[in-house]
Amino acid sequence: MNTVFWIGIYLITFVVMEFMAWFSHKYIMHGFLWSLHKDHHKKDHGSWFERNDFFFTFYAAISILLMVLWGEYGFWAGFPMAAGIFTYGVAYFLVHDIFIHQRFKIFRNTNNRYAKGLRRAHKMHHKNIHKEGGECFGMLWVPRKYFR
Repeated sequence: MNTVFWIGIYLITFVVMEFMAWFSHKYIMHGFLWSLHKDHHKKDHGSWFERNDFFFTFYAAISILLMVLWGEYGFWAGFPMAAGIFTYGVAYFLVHDIFIHQRFKIFRNTNNRYAKGLRRAHKMHHKNIHKEGGECFGMLWVPRKYFR
């Protein structure tokens, strides 16, 4: 029975991370930490790395903290929550950095309806190079209007 709870918490955490990604992007990245995120919209440097890349450390730290709480203090939900955050982070990296932004040149020929819609929606978001006015969405939730 414990395994069923762990799987449930893992899945719920993964889904909640979609909301957290949207919320963080809309209100933090396009809010008070725009100074770190703006180079993702308008590259003003020659480096492969972006200041925006530092955002992953926040969720990594939360995941690590949950693992410590599980391992050292017996917080039984810590492990599935940490695994859900970690798995979402890997999925986000694969979809956002590799598939959409092509930071590594793989998945270039993916050509299904969802993939095209996701790329189209992200392209529309990046047309806005300013702090305000950009539509924000998640990795799993993309407005229907982008799927033609």
